Amino acid sequence: MATKPKTTQTGTVYLVGAGPGDAGLLTLRGAELLARADVVVYDALVNPELLKLAPKTAEVIYGGKRAKDHAIPQEEMNRLLVKLAKDGKTVVRLKGGDPYVFGRGGEEAEELAAAAVPFEVVPGISSIVAAPNYAGIPITHRDHCSAFMVITGHEDPTKEESSLDWDAIARAPGTKVVLMGVERIGSIAASLVKAGMAETTPVAMVRWGTTGQQQTIQGTLATIAGIVVEKKFAAPAVTIIGGVVGLRDTLNWFERRPLFGRRVVVSRTREQASALSHRLLELGADVLEIPTIKITEPTNKQNVVDAFSDLGTYDWIVFTSPNGVTTFFDYFFKAHDDIRVFGRLRTVAVGPATAAKLKELHLRVDLMPDEYVTAKIARALKDADVENAKILLARAEVANSDLPNELEALGAIVDDIAFYKTIPETEDVNGAAQKLIEGGADWLTFTSSSTVENFHARFDLPKLLKQFPKTRIASIGPETSKTIRALGAEPAVEAQPHTIQGLVAGLLRVKAAR
Repeated sequence: MATKPKTTQTGTVYLVGAGPGDAGLLTLRGAELLARADVVVYDALVNPELLKLAPKTAEVIYGGKRAKDHAIPQEEMNRLLVKLAKDGKTVVRLKGGDPYVFGRGGEEAEELAAAAVPFEVVPGISSIVAAPNYAGIPITHRDHCSAFMVITGHEDPTKEESSLDWDAIARAPGTKVVLMGVERIGSIAASLVKAGMAETTPVAMVRWGTTGQQQTIQGTLATIAGIVVEKKFAAPAVTIIGGVVGLRDTLNWFERRPLFGRRVVVSRTREQASALSHRLLELGADVLEIPTIKITEPTNKQNVVDAFSDLGTYDWIVFTSPNGVTTFFDYFFKAHDDIRVFGRLRTVAVGPATAAKLKELHLRVDLMPDEYVTAKIARALKDADVENAKILLARAEVANSDLPNELEALGAIVDDIAFYKTIPETEDVNGAAQKLIEGGADWLTFTSSSTVENFHARFDLPKLLKQFPKTRIASIGPETSKTIRALGAEPAVEAQPHTIQGLVAGLLRVKAAR
């Protein structure tokens, strides 16, 4: 008897508002759906950092959607969403701002409904309110207005005439917010003045609102078009027209952050970048995450096996980085299901981040040197009397030999075991590498010698500095600085203490001095 062919259950399409640009403004529901997406189709104005929330196995499709730049025409986009769902995929259609605010989300939802494809629309924070907010402009205020209206400055080009009633818009009380109106701001301003609005009415335009690239210009209906030309101001931008613009001098909270307007490159691994990136973003920086290394298994895993076989014979274990802790215990828990097997082995943590990783496992840190350089580590262990002690040094495959040499000089028996290997990261998932090549950066931050070496292999550090002479380097400590100097460059900042917090503090000191 013939068997029935298997049928694929239709998937669901989620039209998710990605917010205005700041990745932190994505809704919890949006983040939840991204985490279980099979396919993500995203637009040009979506912050690429949000793509990191999707599973590594998810298919990622760029959908474009900028004026004059449609990677996928709308009709094809509609058909693509239907096809992906019919293939049984969970699809997140990630759209800038809110899907139903000038985002053509309604058209996509109609197509899905017509094809009987299940869908959900997840609202997003629109640039209508977010961009003015980050520029210090409340679109309503008791002393100025109790209403606002939103209009598009980029109507359907197939229309024979505008559907906007400029006389009615000019007469209406409250703030006018114009989306997609940069190229037509001159005619928009002229239409409003012709309809009766005062030439002196304040106007502000906010470009790349809520991001570290944010740029704001101010003028009046009479002057704003000229300012756009003078400043070479370009889309995407939101225009705010009305008396509330005058509050910007008092309420401009975002652009007054200490690192606002500074582009900072973070070269840590993808897994480690967030702590530094988040702090820099809080300080207003335009952060480019360009991981230069990724963590993989060591070449010789037999040494790892042997280390665990002899684990009970060691007196000390030295972790020089959080990566060492993570990879060591990944192997440990594959071999053992009881932390007590770790026994009375005493731990050395190089740096607070490494110590924090151990504390997550409820392990006490027995020793942490005041400074995170070889001489200080060796001195701390000398004070602990390690003569004839057996020490396991758990670290990367290619590492400086100074530390094991100094420990052996103290009479210790040292097993220097590679629990992980760093290899170059060459992917440019978020487009940050291309942005660096095209526009440079104010700061390059390096947190290890390996990040320097791999960054140089990818970008040619001296060449990049020559191309962008205003770019400066921030190093986390002496060992990293030594590698930078070997390439003929000089750090403008060396962290004190040699931590992420010290690195950020160094950037702030330079900012304050300038």
